[in-house]
Amino acid sequence: MNDIISIKQRFGIIGNSPVLDRAIDVARQVAPTDLTVLITGESGTGKEVFPKIVHQFSSRKHGPFIAVNCGAIPEGTIDSELFGHEKGSFTGAHEARKGYFEVANSGTIFLDEVAELPLSTQVRLLRVLESGEFMRVGSSKVIKTDVRVVAATNVKLPEAIGQGKFREDLYYRLNTVPIQIPPLRERREDVVLLFRKFAADFAEKYRMPPLMLSDDAARLLMQSYWSGNIRQLKNITEQISIIEQNREVTSETLQHYLVDNNQSLLPVLHREFAGNDGLSERELLYKVLFDMKKDMGEMKKLISEIISATGINPTTGELNTAKIINDNFPIQADYYQPHFAEEKGSYQSQKIPLNDIQVDYHEEVEESLSLEKKEKEIIRKALEKHHGRRKNAAQELGISERTLYRKIKEYNINE
Repeated sequence: MNDIISIKQRFGIIGNSPVLDRAIDVARQVAPTDLTVLITGESGTGKEVFPKIVHQFSSRKHGPFIAVNCGAIPEGTIDSELFGHEKGSFTGAHEARKGYFEVANSGTIFLDEVAELPLSTQVRLLRVLESGEFMRVGSSKVIKTDVRVVAATNVKLPEAIGQGKFREDLYYRLNTVPIQIPPLRERREDVVLLFRKFAADFAEKYRMPPLMLSDDAARLLMQSYWSGNIRQLKNITEQISIIEQNREVTSETLQHYLVDNNQSLLPVLHREFAGNDGLSERELLYKVLFDMKKDMGEMKKLISEIISATGINPTTGELNTAKIINDNFPIQADYYQPHFAEEKGSYQSQKIPLNDIQVDYHEEVEESLSLEKKEKEIIRKALEKHHGRRKNAAQELGISERTLYRKIKEYNINE
């Protein structure tokens, strides 16, 4: 435990979450080996710190450490950057150049966003991992290198393999020791600590008093989803530090900066609809509902025309069998229904007079599409489920207790 605390202090890691401590402990234990490490986690979780831990606690700590953002290098030059090139190997190659794998010999190379590598480069990387050999672009000479590889990605590599974007053999070669970095929503107890740390840093940077959190603001911070993780929390802390004159941050103040952060009770739209015509998600949802209502109206009109054409009386619901016989069955006016003849063990036709056919006619009732009614119904069910306990109901709904109280008063819900 003391080792984990000292690592946090050395590398500036804030948090006491057990899942975070587990990730640090795995990095510490694997560091003395030469095993390849794959670090996974959402964007903004702080994956870039863990390769430094692995390097500094390894026998290679006196060797070079090179971090490469694979997603920031154009596809046409990525091979040259990683493995080097010979003079004249392509246009603009005026002299020979060493690649990162050659420069990082006896050290560690960190491949960030490794899922962005082209398939051709993945083949070269696989050879380096398996044999420690590579060739410069435009050369046939094999070069040996002794490099520890640590890779990181925010992409789910098994899905990328299924889509043909990532080599399965490379995945298993990289994933010798996996380290999963938890998202901020799984470290809720660390959110307030991180906010205070960032607030103190920005207060020193901009020479102003640090921010203070009220109790309700602290609760709101911990209840938020944080899709952008630590990076998003840091950006919001900096915005508040600069913009707000009042140094005490309340939940009302915080709400202005968490507009896009709180999870909605409304269904989430598919990604391909996001941003269409500059509409917000709520406006798009209204549009979908109105289109559905229009389609239902057209369907009712079509059914009405079919009923009229087939001779059903909309008032009495009676079927004009003579019209059906004359229009559709001029020769065969009876309806044959197959039934199973048990004594013969086969299907046979049973003749049924058409006038004996019963038609079930009922009137379509249009379903209410009011968002307010739906929201009111959901809130009432949540309160009933938790026996009127607002705190538990708010957690179930994914909203703050203050927002739930406002909704109860707005809709006049009896608890």
